[in-house]
Amino acid sequence: MISTLRPALVLLALFTALTGLAYPLAVTGLAQLALPEAANGSPVVVGGRVVGSSLIGQSFTSKRYFHGRPSATTGADPADPAKSIEDPYNAASSTGSNLGPSSAALAEAVKARVAALGGGPVPADLVTASASGLDPDISPAAAALQVSRVASARGLPEDEVRALVNGSTMGRRFGLLGEPRVNVLALNLALDALNR
Repeated sequence: MISTLRPALVLLALFTALTGLAYPLAVTGLAQLALPEAANGSPVVVGGRVVGSSLIGQSFTSKRYFHGRPSATTGADPADPAKSIEDPYNAASSTGSNLGPSSAALAEAVKARVAALGGGPVPADLVTASASGLDPDISPAAAALQVSRVASARGLPEDEVRALVNGSTMGRRFGLLGEPRVNVLALNLALDALNR
């Protein structure tokens, strides 16, 4: 019996060391060498202080700031940890809502979000959550829709805020992947720098 068990235990220890230690350390080391900023979470630093990540959205609710996509993430209810509550951009609970196009709850949520934005045609990314619930970017159309509100709240000319949005718009990756986008955190930080 020991002759049968010994090779199995040796293989278990070997593959645990290879796949549980050596491989993760090698990949982490390569990532730190090749892309240290991305490997460390793409932190955004302002004045020597980390204010967020360019990869994870944040909840901006003030009229003075551009708002990102709705977030479907949740967190534990402080009053009852067995229950969950809405917790926008909670990276520890990244998930979509799992509500499909025929969902009445989704239709009601979208109607409420459209009404809150003044009704009429609204870019889809302002009224629907992303698959992760953590999307840091919005479409240029979603940013353009918010220019008037932000300019009014800050007492800035709309043309100046619109120029800031245009300057913050990133094109397709490598010229062909994805869609043009605006990073909400970067745009809001540029807005704060403009309004000082």
